[in-house]
Amino acid sequence: MGQPPQTIPTAATFDGHHPPSPEIIDKCVHCGFCLPVCPTYVLWNEEMDSPRGRIYLMKLASEGAATMTPQWVSHFDTCLGCMACMTACPSGVDYGKLIEATRAQIERQHPRSPGEKLHRRFIFAIFTRPARLRLIRWPLLFYQKSGFQSLIRGVGLLKLFPKRLQAMEALMPTLGPNEHVAEVTPAQGVKRRRVGLLLGCVQREFFPQVNAATARVLAAEGCEVVAPKEQPCCGALMVHAGEENGALELARKTIDVFERANVEIVVTNAAGCGSNVKEYGHLLRDDPNYAARAKVFAAKCKDITEVLIDLPPRATRNPLKLRVAFHDSCHLQHAQGVRSQPRQLLSNIPGLELAEIPESAICCGSAGIYNLVQPNAANALGDRKAQLIAPLNAEVVATGNPGCLLQLQSSLARNGKPTRVVHTVEILDASIQGKQLPL
Repeated sequence: MGQPPQTIPTAATFDGHHPPSPEIIDKCVHCGFCLPVCPTYVLWNEEMDSPRGRIYLMKLASEGAATMTPQWVSHFDTCLGCMACMTACPSGVDYGKLIEATRAQIERQHPRSPGEKLHRRFIFAIFTRPARLRLIRWPLLFYQKSGFQSLIRGVGLLKLFPKRLQAMEALMPTLGPNEHVAEVTPAQGVKRRRVGLLLGCVQREFFPQVNAATARVLAAEGCEVVAPKEQPCCGALMVHAGEENGALELARKTIDVFERANVEIVVTNAAGCGSNVKEYGHLLRDDPNYAARAKVFAAKCKDITEVLIDLPPRATRNPLKLRVAFHDSCHLQHAQGVRSQPRQLLSNIPGLELAEIPESAICCGSAGIYNLVQPNAANALGDRKAQLIAPLNAEVVATGNPGCLLQLQSSLARNGKPTRVVHTVEILDASIQGKQLPL
């Protein structure tokens, strides 16, 4: 194994609040099965930018043999938290809990630069607040519809702006009508389930058509759909970035809202949100008022494709003559273990041809806020994914996460292959409605 970074010994690096678990750290036998699926190791071939290398750095810090130098922190900042290593690991190392605990330690103890702090605060102040995202829809719509966006891009003015601002602009979705989901959507025919719908933040405001399609498909399959308007952000972006306190408060509010809704299942259609709410029992384990309730809530949470697979189809699937490349969201396939369900649902549509993307285990570079704080690495991974999709000659790319939608749209356009990217449920909705998917 490669040499660890140069560090200064210290008596204690991690504080006493939930440091990375020594038991989990010790489960890693450094076998290397994680290396071929780790995006940053694939890009740079650096041991300390692999899961086992990062676990080694955690072990050094837990033993007081490493400090949080900028170099040490950088190896964790560049981790996408994609959890591909967990799928590949024969020893069952729960790397997800290790990286989240380490990032929480970093955010409490490591002094970031003023520019970095400001950038992160801006991201969390906007992307975890649906009301604020709703407000910025109007200036973004004006920017796109007025022709200003085309002008700015055409004359190359974006190159004069900081990399991170360029990354935000490149990831901007093409905004359409803001389809609102009713607070209660009645089931069609005999009611089979009463389900809650987690609306998300970016999904709610930038991809409202996904939530609308989710409600229609569930209703067509006999589900009464409850989408409480007062639901907040679930806290996924904060959890994955180490912002623990903010995440805890949002988790409590989310549980309160859906307990009042009295639903049997909480349906998620954003993979990052889904993986987060399924871990509420762990997140709120110290809270005497919420620990037990969080476990009950987490057990109710299911991805839309899991829910639909469990329901024998009632609605007719009409033919769609379409070649679809399916992209596995990391937080769906690795964190939630949901892989066959979306493929089965798409394969059941008459006329649809499903194409597999090579290197399906490797992240597209979205990873929560990763493509906003690590744009160079994110772009490299996005380009890699786009180049694997291009030879498939697919008319549409389907995926299960809004971050992946943004990342893939941007990457495919940058590589001269502006293929439409949609959520899996949009294809199911088109088939059930008997409409062709606009390309």
